[in-house]
Amino acid sequence: MFSLQRSILTCGRNGSGPSGAWTRVLPAATCRHYPQQQCRDLHEVQGDVVPINMVQGIGHLRDPRLNKGLAFTLEERIALGIHGLQPPRFKTQEEQLALCKASVMKYTEDLNRYLYLVELQERNERLFFRLLKENIEQMMPIVYTPTVGLACQKFGVIYRRPRGLFITIYDKGHIYEILNNWPEQAVRAICVTDGERILGLGDLGACGMGIPVGKLALYTALAGIKPHQCLPITIDVGTNNEQLRNDPHYIGLNKPRTVGPEYDELLDEFMSACVKKYGQNVLIQFEDFGNHNAFRFLDKYRHAYCTFNDDIQGTAAVAVAGIIASQRLTRKPMRDNKFVFLGAGEAAIGIADLCVRAMEAEGCSKEEARNNIWMLDINGLLTTTRKTGDLEGHKIFYAKDVPPVNTLAEVVKKIKPSILIGASAAAKTFTPEILREMAQNNERPLVFALSNPTSKAECTAQEAYEHTEGRVLFSSGSPFGNVNYKGNIFKPGQGNNAYIFPGIALGVIATGCHHIPEDMFLLSAREVANRVTDEDLDQGSLYPPLNVIQECSIDIACKIADYAYRHGNLASEYPEPKDKRSFIISKMYDCDYDSPLANMYTWPEGFSNPRTLPENFYRDIELLW
Repeated sequence: MFSLQRSILTCGRNGSGPSGAWTRVLPAATCRHYPQQQCRDLHEVQGDVVPINMVQGIGHLRDPRLNKGLAFTLEERIALGIHGLQPPRFKTQEEQLALCKASVMKYTEDLNRYLYLVELQERNERLFFRLLKENIEQMMPIVYTPTVGLACQKFGVIYRRPRGLFITIYDKGHIYEILNNWPEQAVRAICVTDGERILGLGDLGACGMGIPVGKLALYTALAGIKPHQCLPITIDVGTNNEQLRNDPHYIGLNKPRTVGPEYDELLDEFMSACVKKYGQNVLIQFEDFGNHNAFRFLDKYRHAYCTFNDDIQGTAAVAVAGIIASQRLTRKPMRDNKFVFLGAGEAAIGIADLCVRAMEAEGCSKEEARNNIWMLDINGLLTTTRKTGDLEGHKIFYAKDVPPVNTLAEVVKKIKPSILIGASAAAKTFTPEILREMAQNNERPLVFALSNPTSKAECTAQEAYEHTEGRVLFSSGSPFGNVNYKGNIFKPGQGNNAYIFPGIALGVIATGCHHIPEDMFLLSAREVANRVTDEDLDQGSLYPPLNVIQECSIDIACKIADYAYRHGNLASEYPEPKDKRSFIISKMYDCDYDSPLANMYTWPEGFSNPRTLPENFYRDIELLW
């Protein structure tokens, strides 16, 4: 006879105590004798380890955290009440993975591949994350850039079921109550957007939800952050995109954007509500806010909350990582470079600021470092002769006391930069003339065309190699294929923020950091650069292969943990772990299937063959319940 090993977990809402507390209740199979609301409470599941006792029958196949598809063994099917609800074939997770990989690649359009993966995540969570984790080179361009941009543009058409929270300007005063509607209580990481500047596509309003959903999927796949700890949020204050507002399929508020004090008050309430609900060290990642708000909110919240802006700081770290890796070929310290930026938005300013920090670490003064950086926006070179309103925010630090210059070509010819960085969302602006000028002035010019998606890149990889005689050190924001230049095959690396933000999040969550100082991003950049091998550089990549990102994330998290405990006011998880790597790994999500019966029963001695049933198995199951 089987012996029941654990009491049954009930959720925190039914008055049984805090979420995660073990409370003894009647088995779910007896729920038919109780009122409907009580049954619903008993069946509610939360967290990473789901108490199988609470869900009976077909619920195991409908909950993506529980569902294993045909990987349920015969014993599990009988014990869980799902025997006969599936075909009799048994499959391993490896067999399922092979089928899923073949299925997704059969689609010819990336949006259909994206939809297949969304459906898989909603059906079988562990299988989805294992597929993504083990096939990251093929799958990341589908779940994230560039396909996620198309998914956001089509979001109103492809939307099926909630994957996060939508908070509108009309919810002002009630944000905490909305957070209470999210079923998971142990949230540790929030990714939030207001949809105003989605990639290089502009204002997509509520359709920007695809970005935080995709980012948090990478949190789990690339850094093992548990899915139930992640919460995507879109703050909908309207959109200034008239085409969207006139679209009958648009799912957001059909109004112009709210701006000014009312908007700021909404964000203030949102931040305080998140902390009230999930604690002071809940990580809040800002994503794809407009340039005029991104730096403002970062400066406003960074010392009061555990927060960072990926477009500013994540992009900066991955770009600086590529520059640090390139030093093994250029033999130039950071301080000996001249930088020209096309674009002066949040990404460009973020990269410039972190470059300044790296140069300061080499002994430069801040003023000397900033003098090495020249920046253009839509109106030309940033100069001190401009009107005051044209040099808002951090732009003023990079304005030069020189006559106005209107074109990038003029600046490149005059300044002779060794590093050219594009973050402008203006396609084809790195012209053949400009690329040839870079090659004429440098033995190994660095050209980073970082704008997303691919259609917005300042130049293609092929163009960069062709017009620099194959000597360029090239990186892009979205992936380009291999380049064949005069018989030489180059594999240019993608300066993807995914090298940075999952590891940052893992380290911050594991140690319970209250704040994220800028030094953490420079540490992360160095860790990514350390992962680049000589073989990677020979192939033309300034970044390690995508399939090592999880190891890279662990390296970053360990450095974050070291930094957090050295600066005692940052970490809140005590005592300090002696083996930080083991500590970090112990916090990570396991994509492999668990046996749900391990949480329910002590099996009779010798019962190990999953195809063999013990005598009186059916009778014992019936008696147990």
